[in-house]
Amino acid sequence: MGRQPPIYNAEERDFLRAASGFNAELMDFIRPHVKPGARTIDLDKQLQEYTLDHGHTPACLGYAGPPGAPPYPNVSCISVNEVVCHGIPNEYELQDGDIVNIDLTTIVNDWHGDQSETFLIGEVSDEAKRLVQTTFESLWVGIRAIEPYGKIRDIGAAIYKYATEREFEVVRDYQGHGIGRSFHQEPGVPHFWFRGSKAGAQIVRPGMCFTIEPMLNLGTWKTVLDKFDGWTVRTLDGKLTAQFEHTILMTDEGPEIMTLTKDGPQEGHQF
Repeated sequence: MGRQPPIYNAEERDFLRAASGFNAELMDFIRPHVKPGARTIDLDKQLQEYTLDHGHTPACLGYAGPPGAPPYPNVSCISVNEVVCHGIPNEYELQDGDIVNIDLTTIVNDWHGDQSETFLIGEVSDEAKRLVQTTFESLWVGIRAIEPYGKIRDIGAAIYKYATEREFEVVRDYQGHGIGRSFHQEPGVPHFWFRGSKAGAQIVRPGMCFTIEPMLNLGTWKTVLDKFDGWTVRTLDGKLTAQFEHTILMTDEGPEIMTLTKDGPQEGHQF
Protein backbone atom coordinates (compact mmCIF):
# COMPACT_ATOMS: atom_id res chain seq x y z
CA MET A 1 0.00 0.00 0.00
CA GLY A 2 1.14 3.54 -0.71
CA ARG A 3 1.29 6.27 1.90
CA GLN A 4 -1.43 8.57 0.62
CA PRO A 5 -4.78 7.43 -0.77
CA PRO A 6 -5.44 8.58 -4.33
CA ILE A 7 -8.07 11.26 -4.89
CA TYR A 8 -10.10 10.39 -7.96
CA ASN A 9 -11.32 12.94 -10.48
CA ALA A 10 -14.70 12.90 -12.24
CA GLU A 11 -13.58 10.61 -15.08
CA GLU A 12 -11.92 8.16 -12.71
CA ARG A 13 -15.02 8.06 -10.53
CA ASP A 14 -17.05 6.96 -13.55
CA PHE A 15 -14.61 4.07 -14.09
CA LEU A 16 -15.08 3.10 -10.44
CA ARG A 17 -18.86 3.23 -10.86
CA ALA A 18 -18.67 0.96 -13.91
CA ALA A 19 -16.51 -1.63 -12.15
CA SER A 20 -18.63 -1.55 -9.00
CA GLY A 21 -21.83 -1.71 -11.03
CA PHE A 22 -20.74 -4.87 -12.82
CA ASN A 23 -19.62 -6.40 -9.53
CA ALA A 24 -23.11 -5.78 -8.10
CA GLU A 25 -24.63 -7.33 -11.24
CA LEU A 26 -22.42 -10.39 -10.70
CA MET A 27 -23.67 -10.74 -7.13
CA ASP A 28 -27.27 -10.60 -8.33
CA PHE A 29 -26.45 -13.21 -10.98
CA ILE A 30 -25.21 -15.76 -8.44
CA ARG A 31 -27.87 -14.98 -5.83
CA PRO A 32 -30.55 -17.50 -6.92
CA HIS A 33 -27.94 -20.28 -7.11
CA VAL A 34 -26.87 -19.93 -3.47
CA LYS A 35 -29.11 -22.60 -1.92
CA PRO A 36 -29.00 -26.03 -0.27
CA GLY A 37 -27.17 -28.60 -2.38
CA ALA A 38 -25.06 -26.09 -4.31
CA ARG A 39 -21.35 -26.96 -4.34
CA THR A 40 -19.18 -23.95 -3.67
CA ILE A 41 -16.84 -24.90 -6.53
CA ASP A 42 -19.80 -24.87 -8.93
CA LEU A 43 -20.81 -21.40 -7.75
CA ASP A 44 -17.25 -20.27 -8.40
CA LYS A 45 -17.29 -21.71 -11.94
CA GLN A 46 -20.55 -19.91 -12.70
CA LEU A 47 -19.07 -16.65 -11.46
CA GLN A 48 -15.99 -17.13 -13.64
CA GLU A 49 -18.03 -17.88 -16.75
CA TYR A 50 -20.30 -14.87 -16.26
CA THR A 51 -17.36 -12.54 -15.70
CA LEU A 52 -15.38 -13.76 -18.70
CA ASP A 53 -18.48 -13.81 -20.94
CA HIS A 54 -18.87 -10.09 -20.21
CA GLY A 55 -15.25 -9.36 -21.09
CA HIS A 56 -14.06 -8.65 -17.55
CA THR A 57 -11.41 -10.11 -15.25
CA PRO A 58 -11.81 -11.87 -11.88
CA ALA A 59 -9.45 -10.00 -9.56
CA CYS A 60 -8.92 -12.83 -7.07
CA LEU A 61 -7.76 -15.50 -9.52
CA GLY A 62 -3.98 -15.78 -9.22
CA TYR A 63 -3.77 -13.00 -6.61
CA ALA A 64 -0.53 -13.10 -4.62
CA GLY A 65 -1.05 -14.61 -1.20
CA PRO A 66 0.47 -14.24 2.25
CA PRO A 67 4.13 -15.25 2.62
CA GLY A 68 4.47 -18.94 1.81
CA ALA A 69 1.00 -19.28 0.29
CA PRO A 70 0.36 -20.06 -3.38
CA PRO A 71 -1.49 -17.57 -5.59
CA TYR A 72 -5.24 -17.63 -4.92
CA PRO A 73 -6.71 -20.48 -7.00
CA ASN A 74 -10.27 -19.30 -7.64
CA VAL A 75 -12.32 -16.30 -8.76
CA SER A 76 -14.33 -15.87 -5.56
CA CYS A 77 -13.97 -16.29 -1.82
CA ILE A 78 -16.78 -18.45 -0.41
CA SER A 79 -16.64 -18.68 3.38
CA VAL A 80 -19.02 -21.05 5.19
CA ASN A 81 -20.02 -20.90 8.88
CA GLU A 82 -16.81 -20.52 10.94
CA VAL A 83 -14.70 -19.32 7.97
CA VAL A 84 -14.11 -15.59 8.46
CA CYS A 85 -12.75 -14.80 5.00
CA HIS A 86 -10.75 -16.13 2.02
CA GLY A 87 -12.62 -19.43 1.94
CA ILE A 88 -11.49 -21.42 -1.12
CA PRO A 89 -14.38 -22.91 -3.14
CA ASN A 90 -14.39 -26.72 -3.05
CA GLU A 91 -16.66 -29.77 -3.23
CA TYR A 92 -18.65 -28.77 -0.15
CA GLU A 93 -22.42 -28.75 -0.67
CA LEU A 94 -24.28 -26.01 1.13
CA GLN A 95 -26.55 -27.42 3.84
CA ASP A 96 -29.79 -26.22 5.36
CA GLY A 97 -28.80 -24.07 8.34
CA ASP A 98 -25.46 -22.85 6.92
CA ILE A 99 -24.50 -19.22 6.57
CA VAL A 100 -22.13 -18.42 3.71
CA ASN A 101 -20.30 -15.26 2.69
CA ILE A 102 -19.58 -14.69 -0.99
CA ASP A 103 -16.87 -12.11 -1.68
CA LEU A 104 -16.48 -10.88 -5.27
CA THR A 105 -13.97 -8.54 -6.87
CA THR A 106 -13.95 -7.74 -10.59
CA ILE A 107 -11.60 -5.75 -12.82
CA VAL A 108 -13.42 -3.68 -15.47
CA ASN A 109 -11.19 -1.59 -17.76
CA ASP A 110 -8.35 -1.82 -15.19
CA TRP A 111 -10.57 -0.65 -12.29
CA HIS A 112 -11.78 -2.76 -9.37
CA GLY A 113 -15.18 -3.28 -7.79
CA ASP A 114 -15.42 -5.22 -4.50
CA GLN A 115 -18.24 -6.41 -2.23
CA SER A 116 -19.52 -9.33 -0.20
CA GLU A 117 -22.76 -10.65 1.27
CA THR A 118 -23.62 -13.32 3.79
CA PHE A 119 -26.45 -15.64 2.71
CA LEU A 120 -28.73 -17.70 4.95
CA ILE A 121 -29.15 -21.23 3.59
CA GLY A 122 -32.62 -22.59 4.31
CA GLU A 123 -33.72 -22.36 7.94
CA VAL A 124 -30.89 -21.13 10.15
CA SER A 125 -30.67 -20.91 13.93
CA ASP A 126 -31.88 -17.83 15.76
CA GLU A 127 -28.33 -16.97 16.84
CA ALA A 128 -27.05 -17.29 13.26
CA LYS A 129 -29.81 -15.00 12.02
CA ARG A 130 -29.11 -12.46 14.75
CA LEU A 131 -25.39 -12.53 13.89
CA VAL A 132 -26.08 -11.94 10.20
CA GLN A 133 -28.61 -9.20 10.94
CA THR A 134 -26.24 -7.36 13.27
CA THR A 135 -23.34 -7.66 10.83
CA PHE A 136 -25.47 -6.21 8.03
CA GLU A 137 -26.61 -3.37 10.25
CA SER A 138 -23.01 -2.76 11.33
CA LEU A 139 -21.99 -2.19 7.73
CA TRP A 140 -24.60 0.54 7.40
CA VAL A 141 -23.72 2.01 10.79
CA GLY A 142 -20.14 2.32 9.52
CA ILE A 143 -21.23 3.91 6.26
CA ARG A 144 -23.48 6.44 7.99
CA ALA A 145 -20.71 7.35 10.46
CA ILE A 146 -18.51 9.00 7.83
CA GLU A 147 -18.69 12.36 6.15
CA PRO A 148 -16.34 14.52 4.08
CA TYR A 149 -13.25 15.49 6.09
CA GLY A 150 -14.10 13.15 8.93
CA LYS A 151 -11.66 10.42 9.93
CA ILE A 152 -11.45 6.78 8.96
CA ARG A 153 -11.52 5.87 12.66
CA ASP A 154 -15.13 7.09 12.83
CA ILE A 155 -16.11 3.99 10.86
CA GLY A 156 -14.50 1.50 13.20
CA ALA A 157 -15.61 3.32 16.33
CA ALA A 158 -19.26 3.21 15.22
CA ILE A 159 -19.13 -0.44 14.12
CA TYR A 160 -17.34 -1.60 17.27
CA LYS A 161 -19.79 0.16 19.58
CA TYR A 162 -22.83 -1.16 17.71
CA ALA A 163 -21.56 -4.76 17.56
CA THR A 164 -20.27 -5.09 21.11
CA GLU A 165 -23.44 -3.57 22.58
CA ARG A 166 -25.20 -6.54 20.96
CA GLU A 167 -22.64 -8.97 22.40
CA PHE A 168 -20.74 -9.76 19.21
CA GLU A 169 -17.00 -9.43 18.69
CA VAL A 170 -15.39 -7.62 15.76
CA VAL A 171 -12.51 -9.26 13.88
CA ARG A 172 -9.35 -7.16 14.23
CA ASP A 173 -6.90 -9.06 12.01
CA TYR A 174 -8.53 -8.05 8.71
CA GLN A 175 -9.88 -4.71 7.54
CA GLY A 176 -11.30 -2.70 4.68
CA HIS A 177 -9.00 -1.04 2.16
CA GLY A 178 -8.63 1.59 -0.48
CA ILE A 179 -9.44 0.45 -4.00
CA GLY A 180 -9.19 1.67 -7.57
CA ARG A 181 -6.68 0.61 -10.19
CA SER A 182 -5.15 -1.48 -7.41
CA PHE A 183 -7.07 -4.13 -5.47
CA HIS A 184 -5.61 -3.12 -2.09
CA GLN A 185 -4.20 0.31 -1.27
CA GLU A 186 -4.51 3.08 1.29
CA PRO A 187 -6.49 3.85 3.32
CA GLY A 188 -6.69 0.85 5.59
CA VAL A 189 -10.14 0.75 7.20
CA PRO A 190 -10.20 -0.98 10.61
CA HIS A 191 -13.62 -1.99 11.92
CA PHE A 192 -12.79 -1.27 15.56
CA TRP A 193 -11.19 1.59 17.43
CA PHE A 194 -10.04 2.14 21.00
CA ARG A 195 -9.40 5.50 22.63
CA GLY A 196 -5.73 6.36 22.30
CA SER A 197 -5.23 4.22 19.19
CA LYS A 198 -3.47 5.87 16.26
CA ALA A 199 -5.21 3.64 13.72
CA GLY A 200 -7.63 5.28 11.32
CA ALA A 201 -6.32 8.83 11.68
CA GLN A 202 -6.56 9.33 7.89
CA ILE A 203 -8.89 12.19 6.88
CA VAL A 204 -11.64 11.09 4.47
CA ARG A 205 -11.42 13.53 1.56
CA PRO A 206 -13.85 13.75 -1.36
CA GLY A 207 -12.56 11.55 -4.16
CA MET A 208 -11.27 8.77 -1.88
CA CYS A 209 -12.58 5.27 -2.50
CA PHE A 210 -12.44 2.33 -0.08
CA THR A 211 -14.28 -0.70 1.22
CA ILE A 212 -16.09 -1.15 4.50
CA GLU A 213 -16.40 -4.86 5.34
CA PRO A 214 -17.05 -5.66 9.02
CA MET A 215 -16.62 -9.26 10.17
CA LEU A 216 -18.52 -10.14 13.36
CA ASN A 217 -18.12 -13.33 15.41
CA LEU A 218 -20.35 -15.15 17.88
CA GLY A 219 -17.35 -15.90 20.08
CA THR A 220 -13.84 -14.53 20.27
CA TRP A 221 -12.60 -11.95 17.76
CA LYS A 222 -9.43 -13.99 17.30
CA THR A 223 -8.78 -15.90 14.08
CA VAL A 224 -6.48 -18.62 12.79
CA LEU A 225 -4.99 -19.02 9.29
CA ASP A 226 -5.12 -22.48 7.71
CA LYS A 227 -1.54 -23.73 7.67
CA PHE A 228 -2.16 -26.08 4.75
CA ASP A 229 -3.75 -23.86 2.09
CA GLY A 230 -2.30 -20.57 3.40
CA TRP A 231 -5.55 -18.68 2.74
CA THR A 232 -8.58 -19.85 4.72
CA VAL A 233 -9.17 -17.81 7.88
CA ARG A 234 -11.36 -19.32 10.62
CA THR A 235 -12.58 -18.18 14.01
CA LEU A 236 -10.19 -19.43 16.68
CA ASP A 237 -13.01 -21.06 18.66
CA GLY A 238 -14.87 -22.49 15.66
CA LYS A 239 -17.98 -20.37 16.24
CA LEU A 240 -19.99 -18.66 13.52
CA THR A 241 -18.89 -15.50 11.74
CA ALA A 242 -20.54 -13.17 9.19
CA GLN A 243 -19.46 -10.34 6.90
CA PHE A 244 -20.93 -7.73 4.56
CA GLU A 245 -18.98 -5.35 2.32
CA HIS A 246 -19.57 -2.36 0.04
CA THR A 247 -17.24 -0.17 -1.98
CA ILE A 248 -17.64 3.47 -0.94
CA LEU A 249 -16.74 6.67 -2.79
CA MET A 250 -16.59 9.79 -0.67
CA THR A 251 -18.10 12.81 -2.43
CA ASP A 252 -18.60 16.41 -1.36
CA GLU A 253 -22.16 15.45 -0.36
CA GLY A 254 -21.23 12.31 1.57
CA PRO A 255 -20.60 8.59 0.96
CA GLU A 256 -21.75 7.08 -2.34
CA ILE A 257 -22.36 3.34 -2.04
CA MET A 258 -21.07 2.05 -5.37
CA THR A 259 -21.87 -1.67 -5.12
CA LEU A 260 -25.60 -1.57 -4.37
CA THR A 261 -27.41 -4.51 -5.95
CA LYS A 262 -30.87 -4.48 -7.48
CA ASP A 263 -32.02 -7.72 -5.87
CA GLY A 264 -30.00 -7.90 -2.64
CA PRO A 265 -30.69 -6.53 0.83
CA GLN A 266 -30.92 -2.76 1.08
CA GLU A 267 -30.43 -0.56 4.12
CA GLY A 268 -33.03 -1.47 6.76
CA HIS A 269 -33.52 -5.03 5.48
CA GLN A 270 -34.66 -7.66 7.99
CA PHE A 271 -33.40 -11.20 7.46
